Amino acid sequence: MPFAPNLATLWPIVLLCLSNVFMTFAWYGHLKYKAAPLVVVIFASWGIAFFEYCLAVPANRIGHGVYSAAQLKTMQEVITLAVFVAFSVFWLKESVSWNHLIGFALIAIGSAFVFKG
Repeated sequence: MPFAPNLATLWPIVLLCLSNVFMTFAWYGHLKYKAAPLVVVIFASWGIAFFEYCLAVPANRIGHGVYSAAQLKTMQEVITLAVFVAFSVFWLKESVSWNHLIGFALIAIGSAFVFKG
């Protein structure tokens, strides 16, 4: 019988990925609309962030049964970088340089130490 991953280990990752999509749009999506009034951008970002919280809070609540808080935070940061790279390229139409990718990779490599022992 093939290995079936424990849903408690998988759901936090899925929920954190989804929450980070909302978070990235809340924080950076408005950069595409610089003519919009700042107050409108703030309230729109708050509205988007509400959905991020609706996913991130359960991710951390479920995940804390399997992962430490430090591991959850580390996962969130690495996921944020991955989502941000895709967002930068596809939404903002900005290029990602080798320097960016190397820097992000070093952060991801460093994060592996949080999951050791």
